[in-house]
Amino acid sequence: MDEIFQAFSDGTRRAMLRDLATGERTVGELCEPFPMTLAAASKHIRVLEKAGLVRREIRWRTHVCHLEATPVKQALEELAFYERFWTSRLDTLEHMLREEDAQTMQPALAEPCEGDQT
Repeated sequence: MDEIFQAFSDGTRRAMLRDLATGERTVGELCEPFPMTLAAASKHIRVLEKAGLVRREIRWRTHVCHLEATPVKQALEELAFYERFWTSRLDTLEHMLREEDAQTMQPALAEPCEGDQT
């Protein structure tokens, strides 16, 4: 899982994954939008391959990359756990703050004003 999040940590790699989501691309096509060499692009692709996010196929002398969606699904499931955890914690905090606000407002409403006779 660490390798997946490491791969996602770089904006260039995220852009490459978005590009691959629309279909297969050669290394040259993935490199094209960025001011980098093919060697630098290849290093990024190796990180994506190591994370299992990309599969590279060699067709004659051309390297073609494909997106592998399964690791993305695993990462989303991992993040969903933390989303539920923090949502629950924040809901609890909100409830406690609302109760505290309600308690501090009640005594102010219940106190008689000066000069009132009850």
